[in-house]
Amino acid sequence: MRLTEQQIRSLYGQDVQDRSGAKVGSVGQVWADAVGEPTWVSVKTGVMGHHESMAPLDGARMEQSKLLLPYDKATVRSAPSVETGTDEPLDADQLNQLYAHYQLQQPSPADRQPADRSEVTRSEERMRVGTRSEPAGMAKLTKHVVTEDVHTTVPVEHDEVRVEHEPVAAGDRGARADIGDEQREMQLRAERPVVSKEQVPVERVHLTKDEVVEDQPVDERLRREQVDANVPEPARRRR
Repeated sequence: MRLTEQQIRSLYGQDVQDRSGAKVGSVGQVWADAVGEPTWVSVKTGVMGHHESMAPLDGARMEQSKLLLPYDKATVRSAPSVETGTDEPLDADQLNQLYAHYQLQQPSPADRQPADRSEVTRSEERMRVGTRSEPAGMAKLTKHVVTEDVHTTVPVEHDEVRVEHEPVAAGDRGARADIGDEQREMQLRAERPVVSKEQVPVERVHLTKDEVVEDQPVDERLRREQVDANVPEPARRRR
């Protein structure tokens, strides 16, 4: 499989599928041969902890941003593996195991010799931004008693005494004409406010939470390599 530089860069993190279309995992890293052609990829399968299964790019193809391998899932997942994040080149023993596992013929030493060209590989850092969940505090409901002053009014009744004078009509036999001291009493009544208290439930208060998604800026410094060519003037190509 011959990939362009753009396709090689796009391989990282892409889904990997087997020949039946079943997902195997995602691309972790890419290895090139002696002439700089990509030949192997590591596949994060999620079943080997900190190791990634190796797979050849020979016969693979890119389709809709997915890397399709001409092998079944079991073959890829049982292949020799490398540690996640390693930047070590593949040694001879690893290559022998890989070619034997996939039943591929190893290229001859002559095939591995680089062509007559001078080149460097330019690398750059890529930022992968994800999220992680962590405690952000504890929400509590606390009930306590407060006292407030309440002012209201209530209608009350009371008796008021009024003195009335009524002349005695002539011939009124019920009237007595005795002269002397005398006293009469009348019971008076008055209402006063009386306050009583009762406890009644008025509302239920509970905690609930909503997941809110918001964009948070992330700033990071990434390194990249820059290649400058220093070519003598007589050998420089004229445009």
